[in-house]
Amino acid sequence: MPKVLAINISYKQGISKTTIKKGLFIKDHGLENDIHAGRVAVRSVSLLGIESIKKIKIDMPLGQFAENITTEGINLYELPIGTKLQIGETLQKVTQIGKKCHDSCNIRKQFGNCIMPMEGIFTKILKGGVIKINDTITRY
Repeated sequence: MPKVLAINISYKQGISKTTIKKGLFIKDHGLENDIHAGRVAVRSVSLLGIESIKKIKIDMPLGQFAENITTEGINLYELPIGTKLQIGETLQKVTQIGKKCHDSCNIRKQFGNCIMPMEGIFTKILKGGVIKINDTITRY
């Protein structure tokens, strides 16, 4: 069963995300108090699978790819845009697969490779609520 491995937040631009036990995700906004929340409603939450992280064989804490939610057991990048996901109390819609990596990407600078642009996804919060570590992820 697909599940949430980590919820990750950063309060300032340019710092690594920190893992928290639970987060409040707000409709059309994102993770409460996260620096990226509210900027672009259709890309308010970023997700990345542990399976993708393991591909680049770098041992680092979860959240270092700037993902708000680290998942396990689901190939996120294979989900069609428009797919709805029930995660914890929330309902989210996949709005984008991958992204353009910016020139100042710390992961790319440090390790020469960043998986987020290829296999990370972005969602819009359709129904807000709390997400906790180990919550299940269901295609809706």
